[in-house]
Amino acid sequence: MATDGESISMSVAVAACVAMAVFYVLILYAPTVILRLPSASSYTEFMIRRFICAAICTVASLVFTAFILPIKSWEASVILGVYGIRTDHLWQGVVYPLLLTSLIYASSLVLKLLLLLESWKENGGGCSSFNYIRSFFQTIPASVLTGASNVSVWRNFIVAPVTEELVFRACMIPLLLCAGFRIYTAIFLCPVLFSLAHLNHFREMYIRHNRSYLRATLIVGLQLGYTVIFGAYASFLFIRTGHLAAPLFAHIFCNYMGLPVLFAQGKGLVSTAALLGGVVGFVSLLFPLTKPLMYNDRTNNCPCWLGYCLWN
Repeated sequence: MATDGESISMSVAVAACVAMAVFYVLILYAPTVILRLPSASSYTEFMIRRFICAAICTVASLVFTAFILPIKSWEASVILGVYGIRTDHLWQGVVYPLLLTSLIYASSLVLKLLLLLESWKENGGGCSSFNYIRSFFQTIPASVLTGASNVSVWRNFIVAPVTEELVFRACMIPLLLCAGFRIYTAIFLCPVLFSLAHLNHFREMYIRHNRSYLRATLIVGLQLGYTVIFGAYASFLFIRTGHLAAPLFAHIFCNYMGLPVLFAQGKGLVSTAALLGGVVGFVSLLFPLTKPLMYNDRTNNCPCWLGYCLWN
């Protein structure tokens, strides 16, 4: 997984990243604005159109990036490696970043555990708890089938995470780093473009909240702030590990959990203690759990954009 010693100019890299971000948003409106197709007859049809548009944009971005980067070999393994799509050290690229990300949600997870314990006590514990566990596992197949037919599940846990990580991490970060941008500049530049790609939510929020500009602005502003923070974290994971799996599974997990619980009424002390413990754990383990040597062999997994020597 490597590129030639050549580099691309910073202006070309930035222009390419901006173009991909704009294209990612604009293509979502292609069915009605560009192709002049009639409005979708259902929410499912509307989302399927968007899935197709997002997939087209992602493939186009991957091809576009491959032609701009000074890649020395066109073998599939080399091309995929540049994008962080690898099979080596895969379990490390999934498990460690997930453990690290879960610390951010320590208060949310502790509260879920407390609710489970309360439910267990209400059911009398003992045998009834085993019955509860058995019934829970019995409902899993039905839940999977229900989720598979739910377009919102596909959007939140498959299409959005996969396409966004491919475009905003796998494509943009190699471009910026091979253009000579410092690692921390790339970490914070990609999230800005990532957050701008979520501006299309403004229209949805504007309509949902009785066409109130103030409410829509506040909600979208909060979302943009959150996406900038998460985008920086996802970029950090991608650069440190060289694995697309790291930010991808963290993205899916965050979409599932939502915003972390900061304070829970009635369990304020517990939630606050869990939150503080999670934050301390996250900060303490951020660098130890993302050491490049844990995810890459010194000999054959040192792409130019990874900044391997800088992180050693």
